[in-house]
Amino acid sequence: MSKKILIVVANPSVNTNLGWPVGFWASELTHPFEAFKHQGYEITIASPDGGKVEWDGESDPRPEGSYSAWDELSKTYLNDAEFLELLENTPSVSDLNVEDYDALLIAGGQSPMFTFDKAKNLHSFFSRFYESGKTTAALCHGTAILRYVKNGELIKGKTVTGFSNPEEDAADQAVGQTVMPWRIEDELTRLGANFKKADVWESFAVRDGHLITGQQQMSGTKTAELIIETLEA
Repeated sequence: MSKKILIVVANPSVNTNLGWPVGFWASELTHPFEAFKHQGYEITIASPDGGKVEWDGESDPRPEGSYSAWDELSKTYLNDAEFLELLENTPSVSDLNVEDYDALLIAGGQSPMFTFDKAKNLHSFFSRFYESGKTTAALCHGTAILRYVKNGELIKGKTVTGFSNPEEDAADQAVGQTVMPWRIEDELTRLGANFKKADVWESFAVRDGHLITGQQQMSGTKTAELIIETLEA
């Protein structure tokens, strides 16, 4: 039987620092999706609240001069009607069972930083998934979930990665003001994690037992590869 993968993306929100709409990051869904699809896995896309989900505008590679113009794979997926249908009415994690999936991946984007604090159902689901011994992963700003699960106790002493301070510096400089309300690297380090990072925008992911984390939007495939490696071991 093929493995079953659950990818959770954030519901649409607003960056309260900047006042613009935010969602999940396209490449952090499409690149793992492609890797899992190639492996023949069954994939479910869900969200904390359920319903329609939307990608961050900055992650859309199709507009001329886009920040994400490099992302040829997402160009294909964001023009694929069958894939887009999966984003129209996602199930809520509240309606899903941990027992039905072999691995969990929390994708990033800007919205997790403004919505995951209130997503109590996701905190609980992630905790139960991890404690069941199953492969549990988070990518980029999706690692914000680690701040809230068991009040951060889950990651104490564990090696993790996520969106790094130098990358936050680069984002702030590009926009001309502070983009995020808090920083992944600072907070996970404060909670006692052993935070590792590669150079800015370099693909990087780490595994500590059955917990897998990826650094940023360039790390979707590498994160998925670690998940696959763990599942197939």
